[in-house]
Amino acid sequence: MLSRLADALHIPLRDRNALLTAAGFAPSYRETALDTPEMARVRQAIQFILDHHEPYPAIVTNRYWDILLVNRAFPRVLGLVNPSPPKHGNVLRQIFDPQDMRPFLTNWEEVAGDLIRHLHNEVAASPSDAKIRRLLEDVLGYPDVPDRWRTREPGATTVPLLTTAFGNGEVQLRFFSTLTTFGTPHDVTLDELRIESMFPADERTAEICRGLA
Repeated sequence: MLSRLADALHIPLRDRNALLTAAGFAPSYRETALDTPEMARVRQAIQFILDHHEPYPAIVTNRYWDILLVNRAFPRVLGLVNPSPPKHGNVLRQIFDPQDMRPFLTNWEEVAGDLIRHLHNEVAASPSDAKIRRLLEDVLGYPDVPDRWRTREPGATTVPLLTTAFGNGEVQLRFFSTLTTFGTPHDVTLDELRIESMFPADERTAEICRGLA
């Protein structure tokens, strides 16, 4: 019955395990590290996607927005606007920390506002996940974060396609992204992997990326 309910509600595998544990059952889904031999084929598939997205940036993240893998274009392209290596290995912390990538996002409020809506929704969908809730608290604690972002806004109107603009006064790069996930996963790690492929939003950005390659 619990499995049918989880299927009907499209509950993520990590939360299904929590639901089963709370009901007195053993977890049904294991969590396998990406660097284990069992994941070799998965890593090959991911690397194939990353490599074939050149010369444009692509990254792999988990449920908590931690960066697990990047293609060669990612540091090469973003290094053009910020020569310093990222301070954090987490996308949200990079974007919200004024000492990281935040000063180089020319439409920071638009991008950060969209991401905080997603994070609020994830917290609401997984109230027992202390780690995702702590991440929300941490990013809201950075300086000059609007107070209105501290409250979830269900049904808030969003733009059809978000463009992220990076700039440093000398060069500007504009991208939109697609997310690739694994179909019908039976492992928590696979269920939570997201491959973000960044595409140039204008020809000038495309030219710069090709030139850097």
